This record gives sequence, structure tokens and C-alpha cells, in this order.
Amino acid sequence: MGSDTAVFPAAARIVIVTSGMAFIIRKEVIAQPPCRRVRIHQNRPGASNPFFAVKGVFDFGVNRSAVMIQELQRYRIVHFATHGLSSDEYPELSGLVLSLVDERGNPQDGFLRLRDIYNMRLSAELVILSACDTALGKDVKGEGLIGIVRGFMYSGTPRVLASPWKVDDDATAERMTEFYRQLLECGLRPAAALRQAQIAQPRKRSRRSTFYWAAFQLQGEWR
Repeated sequence: MGSDTAVFPAAARIVIVTSGMAFIIRKEVIAQPPCRRVRIHQNRPGASNPFFAVKGVFDFGVNRSAVMIQELQRYRIVHFATHGLSSDEYPELSGLVLSLVDERGNPQDGFLRLRDIYNMRLSAELVILSACDTALGKDVKGEGLIGIVRGFMYSGTPRVLASPWKVDDDATAERMTEFYRQLLECGLRPAAALRQAQIAQPRKRSRRSTFYWAAFQLQGEWR
């Protein structure tokens, strides 16, 4: 089989972590030949999904403690759809912004710091960061780029999909929908799935700028 064959079956276990600020997966994917028609649902905890083993962690419950639990080790794809902060001068201050208050409005620790990411233990083959500036970091001589992506790779994942600039929410929703379609329905590997999503997006006149279709890059193991 060729280098673009699937590493993620349609039943791959996926967890989508979002504080509700930037959830980017459409409720439905309209597949085109040769892929079969499949729907991807926005599952709430406890809801069933007849197509994919997708779990959603949503809203006020998405805090630092919830993300640091061992349960994330069970998933092959871990998808963060939230806000990112990146510092190329002080990379230790970088991280992902989750829910900063609980359901009663009380403050809670919702900032996943870079040191937290380094201390995570993941078994995921792919981490997706649908957040601004997540591919940035500090270029350290002899070490490379130190930032959020490096932290997730240290935690155990070989591939991270991230953005080097501030992304458009609607364009990201379109791209991620097509990316998942190519990955799970068409059976492509992550690099090939991303390429197909990038090719598809400029077909829409308003998305022809590289700002839209080139907003995400796959780092790490490309196969």
C-alpha cells in the first residue's frame, strides 16, 4: 500500500476538548465520492455516536485539572479547540486557555501552561490544536523551536497540527471538517488529509488567500 494509506480507522477514538469559545467541527460532513457519506456529530458527554468513537469535553468543565487526568491516554486523536497564547521571548509562559470560571462564575485554573503540557502523558498519534499561534515558539540554538508543539511531542504524540498565526474561525471550521473527512472517511494519512483540505478550501473565492488555506501545518512524523 502507498504512503497515503490510513493510520486512523473510522472507529478511531477521538476526544475534542473545548471551552465553548471556539468549537470548530461542523455537525455534518457531506462526503464526496469516492468517500462514503458519513456524519460527524458534536457529542456531549454520554451521547452516542453511531459513526465514530468521539467524546466531547465542553464548557465550564474544561479546566486544567480536567485535562491533566490520565483519561486522555485512551484516545488516538486529541483535539483542542480553544484559544492559544504563545511567547517567542518567554516560551514558558505559552499555553492553551480553557474555561477560567466554573458554572457558578467562580474563578478556576483554566490555563494549561507549557510545563503542564510537558508533564502530560499521551498515547495519541495526532494532537490537533485549533487555536491561534500554537505553532510558534522560541528558536533556541541547538534545540530548535521551544513552544506548545514541542511540549505535546515531549508528552508522547508524534504529530501535532498547529497554526503559525491567528486563524479565522469560519475558515478553520471548514478546513477541519474537510480534514476529518479525508482522514477518517477517505482513509488518508494526516499529511495527505491536510493537503487535500488545503486544496479544497481555495475553491471558495473568499478563501483563496494563503491566510485561510495555509493556516495550519503538520509538525513531527509526516507519514
